[in-house]
Amino acid sequence: MLSVEDLLAGGSLTYTVEVPEAVLTPQSNGHQVLGKERTVRLQPLRVQDLQLIARAAKENDSLTATLMVQRALVEPALTVPQVAALHVGLVQFLLDQVNQISGITTSAEQLSTALEAPLARAAFVLAKSFGWTPQQVSELTLGQILLHLQMLKEHSSNP
Repeated sequence: MLSVEDLLAGGSLTYTVEVPEAVLTPQSNGHQVLGKERTVRLQPLRVQDLQLIARAAKENDSLTATLMVQRALVEPALTVPQVAALHVGLVQFLLDQVNQISGITTSAEQLSTALEAPLARAAFVLAKSFGWTPQQVSELTLGQILLHLQMLKEHSSNP
């Protein structure tokens, strides 16, 4: 049986991601222009990040994507206006990477639409089923939440 620490550990990991030259500078046609390492360090989004993003972005999908990238970008750390100033292709690439490491398989639009009520219900179910505190549940990534909900569903159908 996994411990609470095992389950929460995924939210604190960081990942080094190489940004392809063609994404960083689209006009370079894949030829190296900058002559230096093109990596960033990302961390998975946690439930508390997604709740904050949902409240801040409301129904603005482009702001949702900007906030998701900004919250996940560890190094270099950028402000929201700095992320908003990046070119769209770079933000889309980073957002895809954030979604992958966070276990999110839906688009930013689908995520922002479905975030509030289902996420609150999922947090309640997990807290009740596993005896976790709201703080512990809020530190889980969306992928971890979905995995635990699936395990609960399978366990309840096969007691």
